[in-house]
Amino acid sequence: MIDWLARRRYAVYLLLAAYFTVNVILRLAGPASLELDEGQQLFFAQWLAVGYDSQPPFYNWLQYWVVQLFGDTVLAVSLLKNLMLFLSYLLFGLAANLVIRDKVLAVIATLGLITVPQVGYEAQRDLTHTVGVLFAACMFAYFFVRTLLRPTALNYALTGVAIALGVLSKYNFVVLPVIAALALLPDRQWRARLYDVRVLLMIAVSAAIVAPHALWFLDHVDEATGRTVLKLTVGADGGRLDQIGKGFLSLAGAIAAFALPTLLAFLVAFGSALLRSWKAQSQWTRLIGCMFAMSFVVLASLVVFGGASNVKDRWLVPLLVLLPIYLGAKLEASGETFAGASRRFGAIVVAIMVLVPLVLLTRPFVMGAMGAYGKQNVPYGPAVAEILAAGKDGPSVILAADQQLAGNFRLHAPHIPVVIPGYGPLSKPFAFDATHPVLAVWRRNGKAMPKLSAGMRAWLDGNAGLAGRELDVRDAALPYHYGRAGDVYHFSHAWVYPPPGG
Repeated sequence: MIDWLARRRYAVYLLLAAYFTVNVILRLAGPASLELDEGQQLFFAQWLAVGYDSQPPFYNWLQYWVVQLFGDTVLAVSLLKNLMLFLSYLLFGLAANLVIRDKVLAVIATLGLITVPQVGYEAQRDLTHTVGVLFAACMFAYFFVRTLLRPTALNYALTGVAIALGVLSKYNFVVLPVIAALALLPDRQWRARLYDVRVLLMIAVSAAIVAPHALWFLDHVDEATGRTVLKLTVGADGGRLDQIGKGFLSLAGAIAAFALPTLLAFLVAFGSALLRSWKAQSQWTRLIGCMFAMSFVVLASLVVFGGASNVKDRWLVPLLVLLPIYLGAKLEASGETFAGASRRFGAIVVAIMVLVPLVLLTRPFVMGAMGAYGKQNVPYGPAVAEILAAGKDGPSVILAADQQLAGNFRLHAPHIPVVIPGYGPLSKPFAFDATHPVLAVWRRNGKAMPKLSAGMRAWLDGNAGLAGRELDVRDAALPYHYGRAGDVYHFSHAWVYPPPGG
């Protein structure tokens, strides 16, 4: 398969386009229940803002405009994700073809991206901002390499665009252009690209694009960084040495989870030739290898000096995404021939392209049969219908406990605005009178929860005059999608009207 694709200029991209189209179709065939990040996207798609929460807004902006075209639908969520993934592979493949002259190895490197679990599987399952940073990293890789080969003003400017989109996708992306620039210093030819006056154009373009969000960031530093810092330092309460030990174990685990499947796939395909190629070098392998080494230094410094004890493998996407290209360039530099390697690697890619959609399609059925319910098993659609039917008046606004719940209400009742506590600046004015109540909805892992959270109570006290009044809390218990007989998921809810004489 690989050899056939290599002989046809655009065949690999047609294959990828077909693959991602199938993924969209299969997602539409699944339950109309949104995963965590999917729900967040539909919640935030109610507004276009320069900043939202702890994640930069690039993916939210794209989702907003896709929702304007296709509505609050599963199609809007899945189509954007798969389009972004396809464009990521396209840019990655273009970069691979600039770095690797051998067309077969270039195709292998391009398709090697699917062997990275965070890209091949997790991105399809429920990642959004990581998909955005993957796209930006692939875009940066392509235009960075193009600029090294053809240092035109346009290429410098487009590299600046890629940097800006990366920073607007994930804040940790800022490390990538820094280490890329530092990795140029040992090479006399490429060092000149760094000292070129057109670097100022690249910086100016990037700064202009990032500026609106950067101003928001400066006014919301705690909001933008608090959750990330908490995730990084979770479990770091046993002393300094304990934190460093946990941090390095976590970092090693994250690197292994990211890189080992790809290394294993290349090892199965190329065997001992891959091991022998490890000593082979080229201008490209030295550059990328230097970038990897500096990435490790940055991550290690984050553990030792930044107090990090919990490094997530998906955070490594912008730093290690070039691994398949690096391995392809190593193999090319070795000068060996690889009989049967392309056939074996093609078999691995085909297996992944079959298994990933199959697993994602059947997962709700399997988990339901096992009683180990996932997010797509939760009966959001029936719950929304039952809860709305229970009220004598349609709500003017729905107060939801969390972003995923809010997004699922948007999916099934897109005509009703949804808010959650803590996002006041994103809320719009709403009617509140005897015929326009507020509907509050919350849950606790599918179990009955008659009591409101402090955040929801405070929101209702301040926005619906609830202070001092008791709520008439009701419970909607619906069977899971594909669940076992008798297993139900509980949604607590309350209709809130103005106080008498209010």
